[in-house]
Amino acid sequence: MPTKAFDPVDFAGFLKLLPKRVDGQTIRHAVELRHDSFRVADAVALARDRGVAIVVAGDSQYPQIADPTAPFAYARIMGTMDAEPLGYAEKELDRWVKRARLLRSGAVPADLATVCKPAAARTNRDVFLYVISGFKIRNPAAAMAMIQRLGRPGR
Repeated sequence: MPTKAFDPVDFAGFLKLLPKRVDGQTIRHAVELRHDSFRVADAVALARDRGVAIVVAGDSQYPQIADPTAPFAYARIMGTMDAEPLGYAEKELDRWVKRARLLRSGAVPADLATVCKPAAARTNRDVFLYVISGFKIRNPAAAMAMIQRLGRPGR
């Protein structure tokens, strides 16, 4: 909830409740931290210690925390527009594709906000990038345009 402020004891307790396996399947967790009070090193460290990804909230009013905290990245972009047939302008689609590639490499795109200095060690990781909210009818077109771009080297 956007009204839920960071409380280190509460957040640590919540993260400890997240199971590593369900019915024999390893599962991964991501948390979307919508209150600005989570933009602190303690919150990032708690998520990192538990291997829980902090959702990168792209083009939204929510705090952006792009610090790597898990062996995967999870981004939600929320700014599709009615005036754009693909939801985003070509330049913005290309920018998100570039960001996705950087996140995949373990890097943090310079134009995404972080709380802590990025760790020196970088490893490849899975990237989940969801197009949600905004002008919802354009979301599938935006997602398909990015998938097409990701299939082309150098774009």
